[in-house]
Amino acid sequence: RFLLKRGVDIASAVIALAVFGLMLPVLALLIKLDSPGPVFYTQTRIGRNRRRRRAGLASEADRRKVLQPGRPFTIYKLRTMCANAEQSGPQWAAKGDARVTRVGRVLRKTRLDEVPQFINVLRGEMSLVGPRPERLCFIRKLEKDVPHYRERLLILPGITGLAQVVNGYDESLDSVRRKVELD
Repeated sequence: RFLLKRGVDIASAVIALAVFGLMLPVLALLIKLDSPGPVFYTQTRIGRNRRRRRAGLASEADRRKVLQPGRPFTIYKLRTMCANAEQSGPQWAAKGDARVTRVGRVLRKTRLDEVPQFINVLRGEMSLVGPRPERLCFIRKLEKDVPHYRERLLILPGITGLAQVVNGYDESLDSVRRKVELD
């Protein structure tokens, strides 16, 4: 089952990146003409937690401290926001967010900004379908406020999933709760 899913992931990623490669020069030019800054945006996200609980431990307190709730990796995207979008610290995007560029609005609406993540799929850090990977700062907050949030990290993160299709971008704690239910 895993090998079949991985095979589909790899084949889809190769096809998507080949098609994307044809569009990239035009998209890169549009991004550069629209606003200063790099074409690609990278960010550290947290992926699947591959740690297994050891049998025989009496409680969570007996385990060694977990510094990362999952494996960190670098996610790749086309830049959709102005270059200094988070100068005041990490924050969720909102509807009508002034930090999103004109070209960025189109890229987000069509989800073309996500296509470089097929590189992450080829590297085995992501899958086509699964819960969206999140940043550590948000995970630390959300695991306190949203029951079972950390369980999302037991699955390889994905480019898309039911939560992304139905729920869209996270905008509030309530949208994250809905996302966890869908994941």
